Amino acid sequence: MSPVLAGVLQLLALLVALGLSYRPLGDHMARVYSSDKHLRGEKWIYKAIGANPSAEMRWPAYLRGVLAFSAVSVLFLYLLQRVQGSLPGSLGFVSIDPDQAFNTAASFVANTNWQSYYGEQAMGHVVQTGGLAVQNFVSAAVGMAVAVALVRGFALTRALGSARAGGTPVRTGELGNFWSDLVRGTVRILLPISVVGALVLVACGAIQNFDGIHEVGQFMGGTQQWNGGAVASQEVIKELGTNGGGYFNANSSHPFENPDGLSNLFEIYLILVIPFALTRTFGRMVGSLKQGYAILGTMAAIWLGFTALMMWTEFAHNGPAFDLAGGAMEGKETRFGIAGSSIFAVATTLTSTGAVNSFHSSYTGFGGGITMLGMQLGEIAPGGVGSGLYGMLIMAIIAVFIAGLMVGRTPEYLGKKIGTREIKFAACYILITPALVLGFTAASFVLDTPSHSMTNSGAHGFSEILYAYTSGANNNGSAFAGLNADTQWFNTTIGIAMLLGRFLPMVFVLALAGSLAEQKPVPETAGTLRTEKPLFTGLLVGTILIITGLTYFPALALGPLAEGLAA
Repeated sequence: MSPVLAGVLQLLALLVALGLSYRPLGDHMARVYSSDKHLRGEKWIYKAIGANPSAEMRWPAYLRGVLAFSAVSVLFLYLLQRVQGSLPGSLGFVSIDPDQAFNTAASFVANTNWQSYYGEQAMGHVVQTGGLAVQNFVSAAVGMAVAVALVRGFALTRALGSARAGGTPVRTGELGNFWSDLVRGTVRILLPISVVGALVLVACGAIQNFDGIHEVGQFMGGTQQWNGGAVASQEVIKELGTNGGGYFNANSSHPFENPDGLSNLFEIYLILVIPFALTRTFGRMVGSLKQGYAILGTMAAIWLGFTALMMWTEFAHNGPAFDLAGGAMEGKETRFGIAGSSIFAVATTLTSTGAVNSFHSSYTGFGGGITMLGMQLGEIAPGGVGSGLYGMLIMAIIAVFIAGLMVGRTPEYLGKKIGTREIKFAACYILITPALVLGFTAASFVLDTPSHSMTNSGAHGFSEILYAYTSGANNNGSAFAGLNADTQWFNTTIGIAMLLGRFLPMVFVLALAGSLAEQKPVPETAGTLRTEKPLFTGLLVGTILIITGLTYFPALALGPLAEGLAA
């Protein structure tokens, strides 16, 4: 079987698995976030943290919950790393330095999982399991909660209006309860899937233990050591929660994390399943499955297009080395091949996962550019758990606004008017990340010290730093390799970029949700744009590509495009 055909069959198997999961998982999540019942275990959690899960919150209160919980999480994880040397199960590792502890705490709480350290040489069992793995669950649940709050902003008044006598709409700015959404997303969605997924990975050969460090023999004149650890349980939530931080420095290319082609395909499935299924949850909650299908179609079109481009550029033969290897095999595991690596690379950069099973720095110039562009789109196809959906809905609002300008009509989306206030919130959302990426990249080249961390010069060296800040600000976490990011400059600035890139957009998402929830629904007329039709899907895809192109093309031209054209 040819490698290209094997890649196509892998892609088809992945599509079938995602299709079979789409309806049951999407409907389950809609029931979870719409139910007024609390499980017994959830009640214990609410009592322990002193939260009233039945109290409705307006957007400022919901935002305070998000920020307070995340701030406490950053502080806890930072302190846990700083005292690691005094904890049992540290495997003899010392406490983490302040700048790296800050970077790691910001990274995992922001759902980025950028790692400027060697996991198997720095973190013991307590920090890995009690700190990092816990944040893999709750940071993902925070993203899902914010997405659901925005969906309620569209849906809430419509539901209340139909419940009142005479069908009179009632305005409300209430978006639900953050603590309830956080706990339910963790307990009812992420935990059950993770338990099953961990068993699958163990069956495939991933390790799951609390062993220490083993010496396994001589290697290149020295002793080779292997670490044990609760790898399978952390691997499954790092993919399912679109987190990405690996137990080992080699991440998902390490055989203890990702043993073979079957586990590789399963991990790609875990990365994509919740972000895609959330579009059905969205359709259920707003009362129109067709609206969810339109968002799904947009995400799927971009994801399939990027996957096809990546496979084409990596399989394309250009010289005797490529001819002998059957394509660009540098930096890729032979057990995954070009196809398995390409599908994984697109999935991890079009979501906020950042896990890698190959070195993106070793991809062709255009292949590396595709991974970078996937993050620069805003990771919305399908994006991170929660963040992908609310990012796509922001883009949908922009697309509706553009369509309204073309026909001279006040834009509407899902029965809500998109006025000046809503557009300002959406515009602020899409401007934050590019400002962080381009600003910090420029600062790194103006100063002397950061540029000394580059392994390569020229276009590839520029791409290393551009990729690092693109990954950090977009909460992806993957690295281009070749860049020594374990410096005070990069640990601090990437940490700041991760926090601002995660939580500033959430401010505008929740403010937008509150503004929409306070509106009366607008009845559809003959002039209302049909946002469930393929025409709108095409408009939305075009809007996303144009906005990203205008924003990042100059920077991409200096890096991956220049390298690709020179090859």
